[in-house]
Amino acid sequence: MANHKSSEKRIRGSAAKQERNKYHAKTTRNAMKELRASKNKAEASKLYSSVASMLDKLAKKNVIHKKKASNLKSSLAKHVGGLQ
Repeated sequence: MANHKSSEKRIRGSAAKQERNKYHAKTTRNAMKELRASKNKAEASKLYSSVASMLDKLAKKNVIHKKKASNLKSSLAKHVGGLQ
């Protein structure tokens, strides 16, 4: 257990950040799953812009690495481009 008041505060803050990051990461993963499942190009391209924005925000907040976000966006763009 923490011995200092500041370390107790740090533990509380870290837990709050962890919950927030987990929520945003899970929401983004679900949106990516929905995008990959879509068969309509118009719907997928509209969804792609929001998913790309989510990934950029996660990378900006260091929840995921910026290159991972870039790789995910690239693969999703490839999927959207292949739809008819």
